[in-house]
Amino acid sequence: MTSLVELRILEGPNLYFPRAAVKLTLDVSTITEAGEEPVLRFARRIGLRTTRPGAAGSGFRQRFALRAVERLVRAVASEAGTRRLAVRVRPTSDPDVVVVAFPWRNRGRARALGEAVAHVLDALPAPDVDAAVSTAAAQVAAAPRGDRPTTITPSIPVVAVTGTNGKTTTSRMIAHVARTSGLVVGWSNTDGVYRDGVLVEAGDYSGPSGAGRALGLEGVQLAVTETARGGILLKGIGVTRNDVSVVTNVTADHLGMQGIDTVDQLAEVKSVVPRITRKDGWAVLNGDDPRVLAMQSVVQAQPWVFSRDPDSPAVREVLGHGGGRATTVIDGWITVLRPGADPDPLVELVDVPMTLAGLSRFNIENALAAASAALAIGLPRERVVEGLRSFRPDAEHNPGRMNFFSLPASGGEGVSVVMDLAHNEAGLEALLEIMSGVRRPGARLLLGLGAVGDRTDELIDALGEIGAKGSDVVAIGHKAHYLRGRTMEEIDALLRAGAARVGVTDIDTYETEVECLAALVARARPGDVVGLMCHAERQQAYDWIAAHGGTPDSPEILSAKVRAAGR
Repeated sequence: MTSLVELRILEGPNLYFPRAAVKLTLDVSTITEAGEEPVLRFARRIGLRTTRPGAAGSGFRQRFALRAVERLVRAVASEAGTRRLAVRVRPTSDPDVVVVAFPWRNRGRARALGEAVAHVLDALPAPDVDAAVSTAAAQVAAAPRGDRPTTITPSIPVVAVTGTNGKTTTSRMIAHVARTSGLVVGWSNTDGVYRDGVLVEAGDYSGPSGAGRALGLEGVQLAVTETARGGILLKGIGVTRNDVSVVTNVTADHLGMQGIDTVDQLAEVKSVVPRITRKDGWAVLNGDDPRVLAMQSVVQAQPWVFSRDPDSPAVREVLGHGGGRATTVIDGWITVLRPGADPDPLVELVDVPMTLAGLSRFNIENALAAASAALAIGLPRERVVEGLRSFRPDAEHNPGRMNFFSLPASGGEGVSVVMDLAHNEAGLEALLEIMSGVRRPGARLLLGLGAVGDRTDELIDALGEIGAKGSDVVAIGHKAHYLRGRTMEEIDALLRAGAARVGVTDIDTYETEVECLAALVARARPGDVVGLMCHAERQQAYDWIAAHGGTPDSPEILSAKVRAAGR
């Protein structure tokens, strides 16, 4: 079949429907490039009696193709015995390729319908289009029904976290607060599946299989699931609903993949998570991100916004409509606001280690989100406060995210090292912000720059520009395990091109992240801050730091560094 680009079975809620669906990616050039007479004959066969398809290759013909494919799916399904079928059709960046989706209850029949639609498109513009549609319908009717969807209906409360940046940290914080409350927690994220703080299975479990594994663990009383873009697009969400959803933010990342080319489209993907939140549950939304806040329009759950500004329009809007909640910062305190009630100050920012003494605006937002979700799921207020105070930015509680270390240096004051995933523009900007926040006057910032291969040329180039502009010394440390179809030379050239745009050309390259870290520490002077964008060799970097006398920074040490920097 030349018309069938991809047939994907989505097992749970997805971009197109709140339940299991089939996603067909179809080449419709047999419609867009055909002459008027065969197109009109095809239109009549599928029930479009009066239509103006436009000239071949025109924008009008492309719009007609969208409508025609929808009617084709319905026509084949109807003649095969399915009287009512919801169908969604979307264009793509290629005018000859469309995406069509429909829900399914029986895998075999659903797959057969998708293949049958492609068979009809393959038969165009042959004269006997009537027979092609009839044959396709007969094939669907004769297909075995097959398995039912495997989507799980939870029997315990579920908190689902999504967003571009901060979802791993936020989900870890929520799980920690719940464990502080005495619950047995199962949670899944990009590092693996955990039961009560113990790693059960390592790997990236931010998709539907992670949710299923977390819910299936013995004795689990609450599930916390990190839900990433890829899982939603490629498999759907693994549960039918959640009780509390969190959307941290939406920024440019993974664009140009699976048909998602813009940040607005990415926001639509992320909105699937709050859309399946129970009506009596809570959708925790970033009030400072317009795309996230706009998700209120597609969500039935009660809104709970978080914002660093207590006077933001988002806070006023949610509180003004009654029933909503907001978590914000007032006089340096994380504070909950309710309509018609006094503010409820929970804890000072300086007592929340993850905010890095109030230095990290991103982690302040993560803490606000986690506090909101924990309260929304019904955890006791005092336990929420205790959990926020005891969750630390170290390798034990939050590995790979803003981990601070001190390394000894000859001649007095040591060198600070900060490790973070920093996998996109916003993440790198946050890392540089944190590095600057602990740099004392006269000290330098040394950055280990890197990128994974499944990013657009533009994003990798932008990382080079941002990193070079924000640091005094920059080096490239490659991630061999995450080249994802690219070569080191290709990534190197893109990063260097971005750096050259701001006048930085003196850049050394290393094949591993650890080699890059070692080289930068060797160049560092007392008081300097070394930052490493670490993705592939996190444990090896931890081991290297420990072997060279480095120690994790306690909240007290970190606060002292912030004060010494004059922040």
